[in-house]
Amino acid sequence: MKKTVTLLLLLAMTLSLTSCNNAAEDSYSSASVEQTTEQPQEISPAKLTNKMTEIELGTVSKHALTLLDEPPKLSSDPNAEHKVSIEFQTIDLENWRNSINENRDEMTDDEYKEAMKKIQKAEETGEGLRYPLPPLVDGYIVSHSVPDADTFDDGGSYKFTTSAIDENGEWKVQDFSFASLEEYLDFVREQDEAQGYPKEATNLDIMFIQLAYDALCSGDYEELPAGAVDRNDTSLYLWSYFHNYRSDWEYNREEVEEIKDSVDEIYIYDEELQRSFTVHVTLPPDYDKSKTYPVFFLTDGIWRFGNCPALRKCMENKEAAPVILVSLYYSYDVTDPDQELRYEDLVINRSELLDFITDNLMPYLCENYNIDCGNSTLYGHSDGGVFTHYALFNSDQYENQPFGHYIIGSPALWGLKHYNEYEGISNDIYMNDYDYFDRNEKLDKTVFLCAGSQEDPDYAENYREGDDTTLEGVAKLKERLESHNAELTYKLYESHHYQYIPEMLIEYLKETYPC
Repeated sequence: MKKTVTLLLLLAMTLSLTSCNNAAEDSYSSASVEQTTEQPQEISPAKLTNKMTEIELGTVSKHALTLLDEPPKLSSDPNAEHKVSIEFQTIDLENWRNSINENRDEMTDDEYKEAMKKIQKAEETGEGLRYPLPPLVDGYIVSHSVPDADTFDDGGSYKFTTSAIDENGEWKVQDFSFASLEEYLDFVREQDEAQGYPKEATNLDIMFIQLAYDALCSGDYEELPAGAVDRNDTSLYLWSYFHNYRSDWEYNREEVEEIKDSVDEIYIYDEELQRSFTVHVTLPPDYDKSKTYPVFFLTDGIWRFGNCPALRKCMENKEAAPVILVSLYYSYDVTDPDQELRYEDLVINRSELLDFITDNLMPYLCENYNIDCGNSTLYGHSDGGVFTHYALFNSDQYENQPFGHYIIGSPALWGLKHYNEYEGISNDIYMNDYDYFDRNEKLDKTVFLCAGSQEDPDYAENYREGDDTTLEGVAKLKERLESHNAELTYKLYESHHYQYIPEMLIEYLKETYPC
C-alpha cells in the first residue's frame, strides 16, 4: 500500500502535558490499561528463547548508527593514492596437516605438494601458517578472492572451485584454473558484466584485486589486528557503494543528528525469509542498562525511524515514561519503490515474519537490553496492520511472548483477500481472526485499532467487487473484538490513510506509557 505507514491513536488526554506528577485517570476509555506511575520498573528482564540458527547468529552486527553516513568518493585511477589493509588468520599447523592428509584423495599431486610446501615453510620460519582474509582497499572489502603472493611463481596457477544452481535447479560444480593474474582478471570482468554491474563498478572490482595482489607481493600494506574488521557489516563491501539506498529513508537529518549517540544499529539476517534487515534501537534519555524498559516496536522503519526523535523528545520533556524504540526495515542495499517486497513480507509471508520477530529478533534484543515484554507494543499500519492483526491472533501459538500490546492501524485486509483468492485460500481464515477465540476463551492482550475517516477514497481503484473497504474491514474487526470483550481502544482520525501517523505515535506513547 502506497506510503502506508503507521496509524496511531488520538486518545483523549486528561493528563496535564506540563507535569509528570498527576495520575492518568481514564486516559483511554473504559478499555484502557492501567499504567504504573514509576517507570522504568526495576524487574527482571523477560526470558525469551532465542531460536536463531548458527548462520543467523553469525551474521548479526551491532554498531553505531550509519544511516547518516555518506560513502567517500572512490577513485578509479590506479595511480592515485590507495590504501590496502589486510587482516590475517593464523591456522594451527597440526590441524591443517591432518586436514590435508584426510582429504588427500581429493587433491592432485601438485595441490598436495603445494599445501605441504606451505606448511613446511611455516614451520621453518616459526611464524605459523598465516592466511590473509579478504583485503580492504580504501576501506572496502575486495568483492572477489585475491590470489596469494606466490601463486604464480614457478609456473603456478590460481585454482578454485565454485558451485551454483543451474537452470534446472541442480547444483553445478565448476573448477577454474588461471595461469596468470591477467587471465583471472579477465574472468572477473566477464562475471561482473554477466551480472549487469555498471562499468564503473567492474573497473573498481578489477583495480581493487590488482592493488591487493600487488600489496601482498610487495608487503606494502597495513596489517590489521585479528578481529578488527566486522565482516558482517554490509557497508564495508564494495557493492554497497553502488547499492546504497539510504536516500530512500525519510527522516529529518538535524533531528536524527541530535539522537544518533543514543541509537544502536543492528544488521540481522533471517534464513527463513532470506532477508537482511536493519534494526534501529533508540535508547531513552538517561538510559540505565540495569533497569528494565518496555519496547515500542515499529514496523516500516524506513518511515518510522524518522519519528523516533520526536518520540524520544517526549521522554526528555517528561511527557512520557522512558521506553526503548525499535524500528525494523530492510538493509540499506535494498530498495522497494513499488512496495512489492513490503507487501510480500507483511502480507504473504506474515507467518515467517512473525517467526523472525518472535523467535529471533526480540530474543536477541532481550539478550542485549533489559526488556519488559509484557508491557511492550507491536505496531503496524496498512499492510503492517494486516501483519499486526495476524501477529495478535497467532500470538498464542508461540512459546515466546514478546508483546502485551498491539496497534492495528488501517489494516488493508482487502489486499490479503486478493492474495487469498488468487491462491484459493478461504478468506474465513482472517475474517474469524485465525480461530483465536476457538482456541482461547479470551484475548489476553490489549488492542489499539485505528484508521483515517477520509481514507477509503485513497485506494478506491484497488477495491474489487465484493471487497470491504479499509474502513468497512476495520468496523467489522471492531465488532468482533467487542463481541469477545477484548481490551480494545478504537479511534477514527480526521485524516487520510497515513498523514496522522506521527501525531498518533506521540499520543499512543503518552497514553500507554505515562510519565
